[in-house]
Amino acid sequence: MKIPAPAEIRALHEKYAPTSQAFADVHTHCEIVWGVAERLLASPRLAHLDAGLVRAGCLLHDIGVYRLIDAEGRLDYPNYVRHGVLGHELLEQEGFPEPLRRFCSHHTGVGLTKDDVISRNLPVPPADYLAETPEERLVMYADKFHTKSRPSVFLTPDEYAEHLRRFGEDKVTAFQALRAEFGDPGLPATVPTG
Repeated sequence: MKIPAPAEIRALHEKYAPTSQAFADVHTHCEIVWGVAERLLASPRLAHLDAGLVRAGCLLHDIGVYRLIDAEGRLDYPNYVRHGVLGHELLEQEGFPEPLRRFCSHHTGVGLTKDDVISRNLPVPPADYLAETPEERLVMYADKFHTKSRPSVFLTPDEYAEHLRRFGEDKVTAFQALRAEFGDPGLPATVPTG
């Protein structure tokens, strides 16, 4: 499988971003998520992971957010949970292989089950959207530590675990399993700017 280079992925972001601010918010977030993953990959215990695949997954995972932003830059918050599925579809239209598309559709929260989709009446097709490979799990995990809100912030593992609690203790347990698998990223207190 050919893994796209960062410049190719950036061009894809530029192609689909409806506004320059949307590009700045989403692409910068994806780059920061790659920076988090890169910190985690420095651990010798993760040397078996495909760093190039993780980088591509980080840089692509939120590409579907653009399909939820209108020409005036307004985000469709009620349908935000769809961004992963929309990204999967976008990458399929662009001819990307399934392993790359899955980084979009399988990174939301700590994974969505078919039961989650049905019981919470989520606006996505009923299915399991769970990260399966170590690379998918690492991208999903790294994504939990940075927000796209303005201003964007880094979250500590404990802050994210507390955020998850509203979705059930099973989600907190799933996050703690990711934390045990990959470790804490040791992030700075502030988000780097431009």
